[in-house]
Amino acid sequence: MAFSRDGCGWEVDTIRATYDRIAVTYVGQRDQFASLPYLGQFAAYLPAEGNVLDLGCGGGIPIAADLVSRGFAVHGFDLSPRMIDLARENVPDASFEVGNMIDLRDGQFDVDGIVSFYAIFHTPREHHLELLKRLASFLPAGGALLISMGASDWEGEEDFHGERMLWSHYGAERNTQLVEAAGFSIRQNTIDRSGGESHQIILALRR
Repeated sequence: MAFSRDGCGWEVDTIRATYDRIAVTYVGQRDQFASLPYLGQFAAYLPAEGNVLDLGCGGGIPIAADLVSRGFAVHGFDLSPRMIDLARENVPDASFEVGNMIDLRDGQFDVDGIVSFYAIFHTPREHHLELLKRLASFLPAGGALLISMGASDWEGEEDFHGERMLWSHYGAERNTQLVEAAGFSIRQNTIDRSGGESHQIILALRR
């Protein structure tokens, strides 16, 4: 394996630096993924003017922007400072902060819903169950979770917009088991192939 683990560090500096360098290009191409229909389904489970955590928010487009347009209070969280700068410019009516999702603490947020697209698989997969349980601690019973996961069992690095990037994920069956084990009841579970890529999209409610 071409990469190495340093505790939970998972070469975090590499991932952060890559997203910092490609931020403008990545945000400009982000709409190639058809996330908006899933956001509509997610929004149907949220209270009016509810609070949403966008975990791995990137530059705020399209997810944070769409949720704000629906009347929700959105707080974005991302590893890349440059992405957060762009998100603040792109979605001034939301709040944003820089952070590593692996460092989140139980109960750190109190929200009605959580969305995380194209982010969890940049953390070591052996921590995914722990992370999902932590996300459950941010939600009330019935709180909604909308996430993308890897569609196949794979760890490795690939070229990503001309830069080195790391991925770590299980296959769809194992991902489904992890979400359920973390205390969620799944409402939708599909493989999305928009943008020429394959991702597992899971919409679930906290039990």
